[in-house]
Amino acid sequence: MGLYYPPIRYVVPTHEDGMLLKTILQKRMGVSRKLLSRLKLTEQGIMLNGTRVYISVKVQAGDLIEIRLEQQRSDDMLPQPMELHILYEDEHLLVLNKPAGIIVHPTHGHYTGTLANGVVHYWQEKGWNYRFRAVHRLDQETSGVLVIAKNSYIHQHISEQMIAGTVDKRYVALVHGRPSSESGSIDGPIDRDPLEPHRRIVTPEGYPSLTSYKVYETYPAASLVELKLETGRTHQIRVHMLSIDCPLIGDRMYQHPVYNLVQAGADVSAEYNDVHEKHGEASSILKLDSYIDRQALHASSLTLVHPIERKTMVFTAPLPEDMKSLRSMLAGEEAI
Repeated sequence: MGLYYPPIRYVVPTHEDGMLLKTILQKRMGVSRKLLSRLKLTEQGIMLNGTRVYISVKVQAGDLIEIRLEQQRSDDMLPQPMELHILYEDEHLLVLNKPAGIIVHPTHGHYTGTLANGVVHYWQEKGWNYRFRAVHRLDQETSGVLVIAKNSYIHQHISEQMIAGTVDKRYVALVHGRPSSESGSIDGPIDRDPLEPHRRIVTPEGYPSLTSYKVYETYPAASLVELKLETGRTHQIRVHMLSIDCPLIGDRMYQHPVYNLVQAGADVSAEYNDVHEKHGEASSILKLDSYIDRQALHASSLTLVHPIERKTMVFTAPLPEDMKSLRSMLAGEEAI
């Protein structure tokens, strides 16, 4: 592949004749201040018509501007062979269908067996040098679409789209009960649980958080719901669905309130249903959670504008087998 990634090119249009190269790089090509500093120190980082120049020069209509990023590797990650479900790949992006049970990036106590280890191995087997840069996160037990940038420029631009709220992320979940409306929004600030810092809760002191939802199918004790993240808080969907008494089936961290009674040794079938009849028999809640060994949440689609192609791209991942089986089981029961 050489020392550099393929150049990112920009042809100066007529109405930008006479502008400073620095202005074009920052305002038209979207090069961040940090990246610009690095490019200025790179031998072929900034080229005008094939020649290295200072960013203070003025450009002319028709000039070809090229920026080149030096290749990088994730040398701090152990390459490990892993089956990858690739949805899309080009020289800038890698989009995967992440299976449930896999951590995306090495963390304390999980240095191997992560998706990053598998991707680094895949790239090295191909003879490619890229640094692993996931542009968003999925919980370990959440499956679905995950986008990985192959260089810092691409990562920056997709991250900016996410901050601006123009990246459309859709999820599918199987939840206990049924939301009070067929569609709506959950507007509940989220922050850490002071009693259990690894958990999140809805609290007035939390960070603004918004999730939109639409009910697609209903069953005697559950629903199939599509969700759209309007913000990106940790565990947002799981916390918000619990807050409206529709926790995700199989979620061990954000469990249905019935578990509080079970742990307290209460007569679940009698006491719980007296208070929460709308959820059906408490025993069915416990039974549903036993049908799947993770939260029934899948990142079904992600829509963004390709930073280089400048076209809208939609990536989709089919429902995984465990959620298909759970859905079939629920659909086989008597309809509401």
